[in-house]
Amino acid sequence: MTGRLAGKVAIVSGGATGMGGAASKLFAAEGAKVAIVDRNEQAAASTVAEITAAGGVASYFVADVSDEAQVQKAVAGVAEKYGNVTVLFNHAGTIVIKPFLETTVEEWDWLHAVNVRSMYLMTRAVIPHMLDAGGGSIVCTSSISAVAATPMEVLYDTTKGACHMFARAIAVEFRDRNIRCNAVCPGFIRTPHGLREVDELQKQGVDVSDEAMMAAQGRIGEPEEVARAALFLASDEASFITGTHLFVDNGFTAI
Repeated sequence: MTGRLAGKVAIVSGGATGMGGAASKLFAAEGAKVAIVDRNEQAAASTVAEITAAGGVASYFVADVSDEAQVQKAVAGVAEKYGNVTVLFNHAGTIVIKPFLETTVEEWDWLHAVNVRSMYLMTRAVIPHMLDAGGGSIVCTSSISAVAATPMEVLYDTTKGACHMFARAIAVEFRDRNIRCNAVCPGFIRTPHGLREVDELQKQGVDVSDEAMMAAQGRIGEPEEVARAALFLASDEASFITGTHLFVDNGFTAI
C-alpha cells in the first residue's frame, strides 16, 4: 500500500472516536498499520471494522492509558503483531469543567493521569521500538487551552500546558536519535468531547455561544481537520519539524 505513512506501524491512543478515530482512519488510508489503544472496546472494534472494510490494516487493544501495566501490555501486543512501532499519536484525554474552588484533589490527580501520565507511559513504552527501528515520529494532542486560559478549566488548562512542554522536551532529548515529537493543538472541534465542553461551559455561565465561537475561531472545527494536521506531523513530510506546536484553531490563538 502506498501513502504518506506507507511502511509505518502507528499507535493511536484514544483512537476509537472523535479526532482520534478520524486519525486512525486517515493513518490507515495513508498506508500505516494502525493499532488503536482505547478503553472503549465497542467503539474501537467499530472503527477497526470500518478501516478493514476500506482496505486498510488495523487492530485494537483495550487499555486504560493511565495504567502502566495495561500500557506495557498493549504496546507489547502491537509490536508482536506488526513489528516496531514507528508512529505514536498520543491523543487520549478528557476534561473536567468546574469552578476552581470546587475542584477536588481526586479530580486533579485523575485528569493529570489521563491527560499527562498517559503520554509519559505511552511514549516511554514506544520509544525503545523507535530506537530499534532507527527512528520515529510522536504527535501529542495538546490544545489551545495550553496557552489560552478559560474560566472553569484551570485543571484542564494545566494538563494541556504539561502536554505542550512534554512534546517539546521529548523532541530535544531524542532529536539526535532520529525521533521527532510535536504537538497538535486543536481549538473547539465537533466531537463528543468538544460539544460536551461547550455545553458544560455554557451551564457554568461561560459565553461559548455561536456568536462567541464565530468571533473566536470563525466556526467549529471538524475532527478530520485535526487528523490531517496530525498526519502531516507524523509523516516524513515533516522530517525537519520537531518540538513545535501546530495550532488547528482557525486563528483562535492569533487574535
